[in-house]
Amino acid sequence: MKNNNTSQQRRHLMQATMAGAALLGLGVPASLWAQDQRLARPGATVKTTDGSVRGLVREDIQQFWDLPYGASTAGANRFMPPQPPAKWTGVRDHFTVGTRCFQQPGVGEPAPVVLAMNRLETESEDCLRLNVFTPGADNKARPVMVWMHGGGFASGSGNYLIYDGTLLAKKEDVVVVSVTHRLNLFGFLHLADLGGDEWRGGTNAGVQDLVTALQWVKDNIAAFGGDPDRVTIFGQSGGGGKTTTVMAMPSAKGLFHRSIAQSGSAIRGTSASDATAATEKFLAKLGIEKNQLARLRELTPQQLQSAYYSEPAIAGLAGGPVIDGSIIPRNQWDPTAPEYSANVPLMAGSTATENGWLGPPAFDMEAAEMQNQFNRLVGNDATKGEALLALYRQRYPDVRNRMLWLLAESDNTRRRNAQLLCKLKQAQAAAPAYLYYFNWYSPVHDNRMGSYHTLDIPFVFNNVDVAASMTGAGPDRYQLAHVMSAAWAAFARTGNPDHADMPHWPTFNANDYPTMVFGTSTEVQNDPNRTERLALGA
Repeated sequence: MKNNNTSQQRRHLMQATMAGAALLGLGVPASLWAQDQRLARPGATVKTTDGSVRGLVREDIQQFWDLPYGASTAGANRFMPPQPPAKWTGVRDHFTVGTRCFQQPGVGEPAPVVLAMNRLETESEDCLRLNVFTPGADNKARPVMVWMHGGGFASGSGNYLIYDGTLLAKKEDVVVVSVTHRLNLFGFLHLADLGGDEWRGGTNAGVQDLVTALQWVKDNIAAFGGDPDRVTIFGQSGGGGKTTTVMAMPSAKGLFHRSIAQSGSAIRGTSASDATAATEKFLAKLGIEKNQLARLRELTPQQLQSAYYSEPAIAGLAGGPVIDGSIIPRNQWDPTAPEYSANVPLMAGSTATENGWLGPPAFDMEAAEMQNQFNRLVGNDATKGEALLALYRQRYPDVRNRMLWLLAESDNTRRRNAQLLCKLKQAQAAAPAYLYYFNWYSPVHDNRMGSYHTLDIPFVFNNVDVAASMTGAGPDRYQLAHVMSAAWAAFARTGNPDHADMPHWPTFNANDYPTMVFGTSTEVQNDPNRTERLALGA
């Protein structure tokens, strides 16, 4: 007890020193101030397969931050499959967020309201980390929800403020896990076909990391009060792409039991031949021969980044999953749903005005630009473009030009892909699919963003207050957050999202396209965009 008190005193002293430094204008990393530890206290000690860890208790939830599920990916581990972390003795405190993978310097978020949720942690190759939020480190075998973060396959981390699983875990009695892993060049450089046997595993490292994190969950989550036989993987945008990719990986089979793709999917990957050709161009940029791949381990991350992000850009280089024939045997969802997750129920959906987060956009759009944009949706056929615009004007007579374009663009991209996922899952006839559509409009930026990309996340996590920059501060947020977080948790619990405070959610079928609409009200609509969908060729 004496040691614990001494440790706490040191932490309080450090916090006070940092506070003084901030008041004096000294250089304290902003990420250290982004984590709210008010009213927190040291929590339970849990024994993992690697060593014992202690977390914090906040909002009556045990929080374990920055738990290692893999070793550092620097040096000999760079570009290679994840390796186990070093074991330790004693008890480690896991009270604060950790690092993130290296990513493009100076690039933030498309929307400032989302940037406010980004902790901007220190970047490091020692980034195979996860956070666990649990109501109790006990034997209650709660459903487990493993979050795969957005940012495409290029950026982001599992530590955003809106990914904090505390309130979701508290409200729904589930265990929430958020994962950080390798990205961009560090996660998807394809070396497997260039370096012989030594480099055979050098591909798709970023999604190999995710499978390793799921194996960690299987091995350890029972000690955190979770059920290793009821694991849901879910993610938004790039996280939806990761979710749908993991569903197509033989090594992940049996490690998860439900899946949710929010505004994101990975239908196809990069061919191994294209990925190899791009890697050869990258090696030439670095002045490295194909028989000198070990030199890649001698360069600093910054040197690699400088070459990766410099002009001229190399098309197809490390942009995401590679169809290498082994780790990812074939295109993830083309032509059919993946066999390895055939028995896994799926939920998929999108938001109404996805690209409203870019900017935020100008309030409105000139008529000529509007017509050009609609022409573009139908292969620059002016006649078809005019007919498509007339159809949308008829369907949404009171919607201004900018929002009308955002609706059509979203219908043609992320909504189309969510519908496709459900169609392919239903055709597989082994597990149900559920389709949703989120059309709650945010009032921020003078109603210029609408129901934009990422806006559904705080409702799912029950984090609408911390995300007020995204949602505004209106009271209507709370009911929708309750309905959605309860549906996601019900799905994690049973594979069926139904609960008492929303209408029955029918399983998807390709005749009726039953869709749960989450907005100012929650209701089921059959094929709500049928006319537009058919006009867009979906």
